[in-house]
Amino acid sequence: MAADDGLTRSERELARLLREAHSRVRVLPVPPETRQRLAKHLLAICGAAKHDLDRAATRLESFLIDLDDLVSDTRSAGNIAEGD
Repeated sequence: MAADDGLTRSERELARLLREAHSRVRVLPVPPETRQRLAKHLLAICGAAKHDLDRAATRLESFLIDLDDLVSDTRSAGNIAEGD
């Protein structure tokens, strides 16, 4: 029996996005303190999902946008030559 059995479509989608976000945070090339802060933020979103699915989905969407920006900034910083 899969963990997602018995969930609505929106619940399954939120669960999928949360798993994806956790995976992305785990492999993000950032200091451990940053990774820990991001993981705590995701745990808060998971907690919110137990009470208000729509609010959790909105928070997760915002988190993913911020995560995309962080990844973009991290990659850009790696492309700057020393002394620039």
